[in-house]
Parts: sequence; C-alpha cells; structure tokens
Amino acid sequence: MKILMCIPNISEGTNLEIVEQVVNEIRRVEDVKILNYSSDADHNRSVLTYLGQPEAVLEATKAMAVKALELIDMTQHQGSHPRMGAIDVAPFVPVRGVETEEAVEISRQFGRFLGEQGVPVYYYEDAATRPERVNLAKVRKGQYEALEEKLKDPAWTPDEGPAAFNPKAGATATGARFPLIAFNVNLRTTDVEIARRIAKTVRHINGGFRYVKGMGLALEEQGMVQVSMNLTNYTKTPIPRVVETIRMEAARHGVSIAGTEVVGTLPLGAIEEIVKHYIQAHDFDLSQVIEYSLLG
Repeated sequence: MKILMCIPNISEGTNLEIVEQVVNEIRRVEDVKILNYSSDADHNRSVLTYLGQPEAVLEATKAMAVKALELIDMTQHQGSHPRMGAIDVAPFVPVRGVETEEAVEISRQFGRFLGEQGVPVYYYEDAATRPERVNLAKVRKGQYEALEEKLKDPAWTPDEGPAAFNPKAGATATGARFPLIAFNVNLRTTDVEIARRIAKTVRHINGGFRYVKGMGLALEEQGMVQVSMNLTNYTKTPIPRVVETIRMEAARHGVSIAGTEVVGTLPLGAIEEIVKHYIQAHDFDLSQVIEYSLLG
C-alpha cells in the first residue's frame, strides 16, 4: 500500500476551536489517519500530521485548506514563528511505496487547487521550480508583512495563483521533502539573546550543523526562551548531537536546559540514534523493538 504523509502548518495556535474545526475536515476523509496535531500559543501556530494513500491525503489537505482559509485572518495574526500565510506551509512526505516524483505531483495538484482559491503559492524543496525557492526560509523571507511588496517583484511571481496580495490568506509554500523533525529546546532563562546566540551556533547558515535550521524565540507565557529548530536530515545530524551542543553552549551562559519538544511526529530511525547515544547501546537495532515486528 502506498503511504503519503502531509504536515501542514496553519497560522492559528490560540483559538483551539478554530483548530478543531480545521482538523475535523481531515477526520471526514476516509483512509486518512491523523497521527498528531499540536498548537503553540507563543508561536500562534498549529502543526497537523496525517497520512494515508496519496489521493486520500490530497483530498483531506484540500478540505483542510478550505476551512483554514475560511476561519483564519492573517490581518489579525501575531506570533513569534515566521509565517506568510493562513496555511503557511504544506509539505508532502513519502513514507511507503511513494516515489519523490509522485509526492511532488501531489503537492503541485494541491498548489493548483490553492491558486484557484486566490492564494499565491510557492513550490519549495523537491517541488521547487527555481534554485532560490528550494529553501523555505528564502521563500518566506520578509514574512506576511513584506508579502505585498514581494509579490510586485517579478523574481517572486508565485508558481500558482495570483501575483496579488491576498490580505486574509497571505501566501502558502508547498512541496515534497525528506522527513523533517521539528525539535525545540527550552532554556531556563528569559534572555532571548542567549537563545538567538545558540541558534546561530547550531544552524547551518551560520556555520553549524549542515542539516539544522534554527532560531531563538521568547516563550513569554512560560517565562523561558527556546531554540526552535527543524532537523532536515536526522540520519546525518542526529538529535543527540544537537542537544548536547546546545547543552554545552547554554552552560557557557550559566543556563540549563528546561526540556525539549518534538512537534508532530518523528521517524523510528531517529529514536534508534537516541537509544544508542543515551544508554550507550551502540549495537542496538530497531528489530529489537517488539512492536517494530508488527509493522511488516
């Protein structure tokens, strides 16, 4: 059976009634399983994770998008996480029996659908139509606030939809990619500059780990700060390596780690590396997990 996963991020994390209404549209589609959905009030963002056969996942994503566009108004949005639209990003991830090319085609079908709803759409990662659009951070640069002017630049003509500012919906990035882990480390301090310095240390753009994107944020409701990251290839940059680097850098500032967060889901392979590192079971293999044998 072919299995495709979708992980849309919507720009609503405070009004949980709206989030539930959006998620309910996914629930209505047969043969789609919701794995996880979580909301963050500081980010004002929710991450939805579901999977199923490709056509069913596409149907669910379209239904989700219609409801999100109806209920989310970007003119009222405030949050600490970078964003440019009500449906900020919608990546499709091959899980089983799906080639990258098929995932790209599904993402483009979704992109065309959104464009028909009047939303400017950019393809990124494996679906990118230009080299400068591969990286989501470049596509989203300037965020929602700069989008109106950005759309006037011929270099940033959308791949789908109008090259015109849609104040309520903003813009959306969609594409296909390798399984990404959204991983956050919370620090026991209110000094957001410490989180920003550490984010610069670990992220690739500033000379850190090749497969880490990150930024420092304030978690005002929790009285802490956060190094918020995307680990884009957990096989080449494992979670423990990043955590221990952050722990070391935080100690330099007299700060400790308060806890970590996995946003959404993560592959079993990432857990294997955590077990090997923290209990020093260097020969550990996933075949030793009882439940793993049930996956077939």
